[in-house]
Amino acid sequence: MAKKEAKEKPLEKMTAKELRELAMSMEEVTGASGMNKAELISAIRKARGIEEPVDRKKSGSIREMKHKMKDLKAKRAAALKEEDEKMAAILRKRILRLKKKTRRVA
Repeated sequence: MAKKEAKEKPLEKMTAKELRELAMSMEEVTGASGMNKAELISAIRKARGIEEPVDRKKSGSIREMKHKMKDLKAKRAAALKEEDEKMAAILRKRILRLKKKTRRVA
C-alpha cells in the first residue's frame, strides 16, 4: 500500500517563512522575498488559480464605528457636564462596545 501524501496546511495557518519557500518554488510568483504574509497568500492563491475569499468585513465600517465613538464621546462629555451620571455610564458602555467591535474587525 502506498502512503497517502501528507496534507498541506491551509495557507492562513502557515508562517511567512513557509509561505515564502512555497512561493519561491512556484515559477508564477516573483518577488516573494519582499512580500509580507498577506501578499504571499494572495500571490500563491493567484498562481494556483484559487479565488480570493470574499472579505466579510467592510473597510469603511471601521471608520463609521470610530465616527460613532467620537459622537458618543461628545455626548458623554455633555452628560458629565450636566452631572447626568446614569446617561454618562450608558454612553461609556456603548463606547466600549464599539471599541471591542473595531478590534475584532481589524
